[in-house]
Amino acid sequence: MQTVFHLIADESAQRATALTIAQNLTEDDSVDVDDIAIVAQADGIEPLTAGGDGSEMVESLLESGVAVKACGNTLDLKDLAESDLVEGVETVPSGGGELTRLQNEGYAYIRP
Repeated sequence: MQTVFHLIADESAQRATALTIAQNLTEDDSVDVDDIAIVAQADGIEPLTAGGDGSEMVESLLESGVAVKACGNTLDLKDLAESDLVEGVETVPSGGGELTRLQNEGYAYIRP
């Protein structure tokens, strides 16, 4: 199975919940998950920025093998560069496009 988490909320508690659920999924031996991805856009980009609220959790998820992807459109809108992101975060042209692509490939969509 494959799962994608969508980070878009402007509330830090919602973002933290999504990241915690992703972390819990990496540790759940009762579920056979092949791939976990996180796609962040709009205000959900905060934890992906170096030193941002939640960036430590993002670093931990990356170390666990979770693919973390930042929306390029959001980076442009927020005047952020790839160098502003946590090391290991991938940039995709659009968050919506990446979510569509992953769901088309069979990823389950979760947006806490």
